[in-house]
Amino acid sequence: MSLKDKITDLIPGYNKIVLPYHFLKAGAAGLKYGFPGKRLTVIGVTGTNGKTSTSFLIWKMLNENGYKTGLMTTVAWGGVGGSSKTLNMQIEHMTTADSFTLNKRIKAIADAGAEFLVLEVTSHAMAQFRTLGIPIEIAVMTNVTHEHLDYHKTFENYRMAKVKLFKKAKFGIANADDPSSTYFMQAVQDGLTYGVKRGALKAKDIKMSASGVTYSVKGISIKRSEKAVLNRDDSEYRASDFSIETQIPGEFTVYNSLAATAVGLRLGLTETEIHNGILSLESVEGRMNRVNLGQKFEAIVDYAHTPDAFQKVFDSVAPNKNGRIISLFGGAGRRDETTRDERGEIAAKYSDICIITEDDSRDEKPETIAKMFLVGCERAGKTLDKDVFIEIDRAKAIEKAVKLAKAGDIVLVLGKGHEKTILRKDGPHPFEDLKETEKAIKKLLK
Repeated sequence: MSLKDKITDLIPGYNKIVLPYHFLKAGAAGLKYGFPGKRLTVIGVTGTNGKTSTSFLIWKMLNENGYKTGLMTTVAWGGVGGSSKTLNMQIEHMTTADSFTLNKRIKAIADAGAEFLVLEVTSHAMAQFRTLGIPIEIAVMTNVTHEHLDYHKTFENYRMAKVKLFKKAKFGIANADDPSSTYFMQAVQDGLTYGVKRGALKAKDIKMSASGVTYSVKGISIKRSEKAVLNRDDSEYRASDFSIETQIPGEFTVYNSLAATAVGLRLGLTETEIHNGILSLESVEGRMNRVNLGQKFEAIVDYAHTPDAFQKVFDSVAPNKNGRIISLFGGAGRRDETTRDERGEIAAKYSDICIITEDDSRDEKPETIAKMFLVGCERAGKTLDKDVFIEIDRAKAIEKAVKLAKAGDIVLVLGKGHEKTILRKDGPHPFEDLKETEKAIKKLLK
């Protein structure tokens, strides 16, 4: 079997013409920058949702305990030492940068004295060999739901691309409550599962509030990594039952922090160090960010843009609502259009008022995208211009949502989160959901 055939077999269905190009490009990038990933202990995080928040929790946990750790995520990169001031905000609309940018940034992180790197890894990155030459000490899987099928064509191809990360890793950590976890755990020789319903590492006595979550972790025995951050004589470590607290609300935070806990245990951190490290993270930009300027209603900005992410956001806020839920959302052009009506239906099911707007429409008509979301909203019982509205201009849509809000309501601005631009037919335009939401609230308060 030729090298090309071996490579193609790793990713079923991938375009055989461009595959060798990506492989050679990744190899050239590694050679140019001296394969900098080999200078670091790399923790790779993959999944459909939760990658960024999990990465931030691991990054903050290690830095908080004195281990210089770099970060590369959808939101930002850099951050050696754990200070948000040392993070470079990510402008590109991609999670894992292209091979040359990726290696250049990893080299900068290594040159800054980092011992560890927390790397958020997408299915695109694995399919295009962008992590070639980067050894993975620990691979983490948050969950796998339908996304990027416009690129991978089938869910199986999408999942297999992510499983590749585990094939590269020495140790795997997977969400046992996710049906795909067995595929990931079968790809590594050693690993640990976590979850609420299943898994070796379980969260018990979960308490959720608007300011965060707390729960207890059942103690386990775990073999330490050869690159454990602490010098211990025994290779097997017994963790007692201990508590976890976070400053980030939402049921998904339980899963994300459990994944970070598993990483900490594998690397040899104590229960207290894990607890304090996770608690030290105040927020992640664009992930359940509360905008509080003194208004009498809640305003939350989140990156949710898949059915699973939508469901998790509404599951987190619906039980705590005192008034109505007003949700604002749209869909990216040239991206998995098969879930647009599903997302509309989920939002409409939990929201009292829905506002459909533009997202990164690219060269697709935003009006066409909006109508596909409307189908789902109407299926859930909403009526156009009564409790579901279409306002294509996203800034005007956010202003409308804020104007409609009354005391005790919750306004959810979903889809773009941390992103600094919106992609339209004529290219990118400066746009930030957080700033536009603040602007609309300030205008209302005046």
